[in-house]
Amino acid sequence: MSKARAMLDTYPQDRDGFDPDLLAECIEACFDCAQTCTACADACLAEDMVAELRKCVRTNLDCADICAATGRVVSRHTGYDANLSRAILEACRTACRACGDECSRHAEMHEHCRVCAEACRRCEQACDALLASM
Repeated sequence: MSKARAMLDTYPQDRDGFDPDLLAECIEACFDCAQTCTACADACLAEDMVAELRKCVRTNLDCADICAATGRVVSRHTGYDANLSRAILEACRTACRACGDECSRHAEMHEHCRVCAEACRRCEQACDALLASM
């Protein structure tokens, strides 16, 4: 169970720029996607046909790093910078779209890629919703 919303609710000052429900969903989706992409990359490396999954591994690891950074940045509210938040959310949305597309290509053969594509789509949608609310 994530504590993102509970932590948002305990912040001692007003938070500028974000709907708290959309923000909590985005934070949770980012960290979930980062973990899922990391695990998918590892599972790809364990497959017999690892050479065919090279692009998937790279895309997974890039997406994991960007999602983790995004989750951390949008969790901070002191000294809020709308331009920075918007830029990192757009980068995360782009990384999730690319990773979701790549994993979808392998989803019929590799269950870990199907699960990862779903996590990427959820995170992409959460970033998009948060961006639209800004």
